[in-house]
Formats: sequence, structure tokens, C-alpha cells
Amino acid sequence: MSKDQNKTQTKLKDRLRFERLLAQLSARFINLPSGEVDSAIEDSLRCIVEEVGIDRSGLFQLDEKNDLVMTHTWCRPDVQPIPPRIAARENFPWMLQKILRNEPICFSSVSELPPEASRDIETVRRVGPKSNMSFPLSAGGRVFGAMTFGVLREERKWPEELFKRLRLLAEIFSNAIQRKQTEEELRTAYIEIKQLKDRLEAENIYLRQEIETALGFDTIVGKSDTLKYVLYRVGQFAPTDTTVLIMGETGTGKGLIARAIHSFSKRKDRPMIHVNCAALPANLIESELFGREKGAFTGAQEKQIGRFELAHKGTIFLDEIGELPMELQSKLLRILEDGAFERLGSPHTIKVDVRVIASTNRDLEEEVRNGRFREDLFYRLNVLPMTVPPLRQRRDDIPLLVESFVGKFNKKFGKHITSVPQDIMSALQSYPWHGNVRELMNVVERAVITGRNSVLHIAEKVDATLPSPQEATNKSLEATEREHILKVLKETGWKVEGPKGTALILGINPSTLRTRMKKLGIQRPTPR
Repeated sequence: MSKDQNKTQTKLKDRLRFERLLAQLSARFINLPSGEVDSAIEDSLRCIVEEVGIDRSGLFQLDEKNDLVMTHTWCRPDVQPIPPRIAARENFPWMLQKILRNEPICFSSVSELPPEASRDIETVRRVGPKSNMSFPLSAGGRVFGAMTFGVLREERKWPEELFKRLRLLAEIFSNAIQRKQTEEELRTAYIEIKQLKDRLEAENIYLRQEIETALGFDTIVGKSDTLKYVLYRVGQFAPTDTTVLIMGETGTGKGLIARAIHSFSKRKDRPMIHVNCAALPANLIESELFGREKGAFTGAQEKQIGRFELAHKGTIFLDEIGELPMELQSKLLRILEDGAFERLGSPHTIKVDVRVIASTNRDLEEEVRNGRFREDLFYRLNVLPMTVPPLRQRRDDIPLLVESFVGKFNKKFGKHITSVPQDIMSALQSYPWHGNVRELMNVVERAVITGRNSVLHIAEKVDATLPSPQEATNKSLEATEREHILKVLKETGWKVEGPKGTALILGINPSTLRTRMKKLGIQRPTPR
């Protein structure tokens, strides 16, 4: 066989070997899951280095600063690897601009580089290579990276055939990375859409529950000076994002004040999420507030978005914050300080932007002294404090409230009550209303339901509990309260909570009722 024939045969073998490598790499990246692309790239670079007879190969991608950052590399064990944190903008400014213009770079000797590449020449002489080819990685005309092939031990000529082959290899890697990026973008978009869908579904469920459990009065009614001062404070606090602590007895309308603050805030277009800390079972309150992953605990059959996530960019109203268990108070403190928490069963931190409005019918300073409430949490909540006065301190508002409730329940029950006798109104204004506005509303509702003409009459069993103005003056507040609670307890068969329980009739929380009963020395008679 002649020398020319040997040379031709060698070229054919090289070409066949390269065609085989090209086919193998193309097949390898087809339908490859995006999670396996990185490891496949590393191994493919090894195959290229060994097959083509070069020393190292690297793959770079553009970062957010439009600088090339090495993401994959492979080199022979006996040569210097590509420095992992070498910045192209600083060390290869000329080459970077060529790549960004979607132009390949090829030199067999550093001396072939132009004078304007002086900074690049200095770096090449320091870290290599002696000969190099670099190809832009692009999709749709947009450059997103580069692939390099280098020789460090000696200078090497790059035949036109090899230049074309390596360019084909770069296109395979370009397609593989682009497909991976597209899949990751689609996956991210899917996750975001699913999170939005889950959030909207959770918001809809929450809002339906809110409608079903609404307090029954949705406007702030009154003209007393004490109420005017409260509304003045609402106007001061609403425009800020600062935490508000609303204090007051049960039934005074703390929730209405919270809604007013939210309605006049810059977050008014997002929902205000209401959490009744006293109504949630202690073993479920954490997952309700912060959410849970599927399988976080026995019975957690699916993932649940917590109330703080629902309130993102809006407001969360923590009603009766004094009932929050001590073990959760530290987690709430972290949210107030950092806006961060973890779902139950998840190690991942979630950041939220939420304004917190809290309310309580307890003396939190006393709770702190007794070790039932964290002092640091109290000071974190007590930035903008305000107190909603009890109804007995705003008796001038009672006629307006009665008128409002009569109109509401007329419409609801198809009644036509148009007047309230003066003696009834005087009795209502004289009564101490330990259940405050909520208790007054319940009394008026029962009166409207049982009414048979256009005049409001208080139901007989309730009317008997309403002392005359003189009686209300003569009796002590605690004695009147004790008598009232005892009477309702007897009428309900000593049922404290539930649909027909004493707490619901009085318009107060069951736990608050039990506390008052203990303080007033009320005990259920022992059956004989």
C-alpha cells in the first residue's frame, strides 16, 4: 500500500471514528431527562478529549452579569485544569466580546492573537493553553455560553476538517443545554402556576369559611367620643405597615377595627386573613398558621398552605393572640422579625411579606408577668397599641346600634319592626353588656325573630335579665354579671359551648366564659 493510500485510509478511519462519536453523543442527549444532562456533559467531555487527542475541554455559560462562568470541564490527569473561578470579563475581555458577537475563536499559537487582546495573551501565557478553539453556544441568535478545546503541552495546528467537527460537537452541547434550560423554565413555570392555583383555591376555601362564620355586623356604628377616638387612631395606623395590637373585651368589635385598618392601608387589594387563635385546637394551630407538607404527621394526607402564605402581600389578623401556645410564640416572633418560617415537615424556609394585626381580650402584661406570654413577643406586637372601649363606656351608641341591627334582621327574617319603646331602649342602655356589641346583637336578633308587630319587644326570658336603670346603679358590676351568667347557664342546662350553649348566647368565647365562671365562683350544682 502506497504512502498516499495509507494517509487516505487513516483519514477515513479518523472520520469514521468521529462520525461514531458524533452519533453516540447525539443519541445520548436525545430525550435525556434534564436532571441527568450535567453528568452526561462531564462524561462526554472526557470522550471528546480522549478521542480528539486534546488536553482539556470546558463548557461556560453566561451569568446575570453577562460574564462567562465555567459550569463543566474535563482534562487529562497530567495537565493543569481550567481555574474554576476565572472571570472571562477580567481575564479574557477580547475573547468574551468575540463570543458575545457569536464568533468562534481559533489560534494555534498565542502569537496569532491581535495586539488588542493583550490582556487575554497575558492570561493565556499564565494558565494556558498553547493552542485553543472556542465556539459560542447559542439558540435563536442569542448567545448563552461557550465551549473550549485546548492543548497545553505543545502547539497544535487546527485543520479545517477538525474545526468543522468540533463545531458540530459544540452544536450538540448547545442543543442539550438549551433543552435543559427550557425544561427547567417550564418546570419552574409549572411550579409557580401550581403554587398560584393552590393559593387561589386555599383563598377561596378560606373566604367561604369567613362568609359562613361572619360576625353578623359589618359596619362600625356610633358617634360617641370614645368611638371617634378609636377611629382617629385607625386613620393614624392604617397607612403604615407596622404591627398593630388591638385590646378590648370580647364582643367589642376588635375584628371590625382590624378590617378598617386593612381597608385603609396600601394592602387593601389583597385579602385580610383572619385567624382565631382561641378557636383552633392546640395540636392543629401550627399547621393552620404555617402550613404542612404531605405526611408531616399522622393524618396529614395532603399538603396545606398556611394562613401566613395566604396573607402574602396582605394582612393577617391574629384574633385572641393571648391564646397562642408558648411553643408557637417563638415561631411567630421570627416571622415578625425576619418574615420567614418553615412549613411542618419541610426544611425549606419560606419568606413572606405580611402585615400583622393582633387582638386580645387579656392583659398581656399580666400574662408576661405570669410566664404565659413571651416578653419579647409582647414588645414586638405592642408597637402601635389601641384599645376598643366596652359598650358600657359608649352607651350613647346603643340606640344607633339597635336601629342598625333591627334594620339588618328585618331584612333577613322578613320582619317590619319600625319602632323601639323608650322603656326598652332605656333598659338596653342601662344594662352592663358583658358580651358587648355581640351580646346586644344577639338580644336584638331574638327580639326581631319573636316580634309579631311593628314594635320591638324584648323576649320575656331575656327581658327579665335586663335590670332597670336604678337596679343597674345599685348592683355591683360583678354581682350583676354573676346573676346574668347563672341565669343563662340554667336556661341552657349548664351547657357552656356549642350551637345552643351559654357562650354563644352571651356572645363570648367559651374559654373566656369558663375563666369568668371560675373568677365569679360559679360551679355547676352536684346532682342529688
